[in-house]
Amino acid sequence: MSRAFVKEQDADSVIDLPDRVISEHPNEVTAQGHALIEAELKRAQQAHADAQAANDRDAIGRTARDMRYWDARRGTAHVIAPTDDTSQVRFGHTVKLSRDDGREQTFRIVGEDEADPAKGTLSHVAPLARALFGKSVGDTVRAGEHELEILDIR
Repeated sequence: MSRAFVKEQDADSVIDLPDRVISEHPNEVTAQGHALIEAELKRAQQAHADAQAANDRDAIGRTARDMRYWDARRGTAHVIAPTDDTSQVRFGHTVKLSRDDGREQTFRIVGEDEADPAKGTLSHVAPLARALFGKSVGDTVRAGEHELEILDIR
């Protein structure tokens, strides 16, 4: 193939990656979630500076995208103060559940960026969290094919 038909990337150009998808849901966060966003933004800024110093065009593009994402998340973050009222499940509460198969699980309801179900945190926009909001100890909710009973709210 003739080189005349091949578009070569400019040696000084940076890869322009599409922005990371930002949720349409309100960016509610715990105090820990806000600190996580700040830490991720700082990490992305340092990685971007390192990429620029190394003149790594691929890394510059990736880190610029990460900085835009975390800056947007910081700008829309709304810290929800914890409440001592545990009569009903609310944002920030830790909920102990009993599954109909006998297993027990405990989740803390947090912001989207801080959620990690494997570590016991559940996004406030997850279907299970939405089903739990406003419920009290002893209430049951359906999650898929399972029924779960609320054992404790902290």
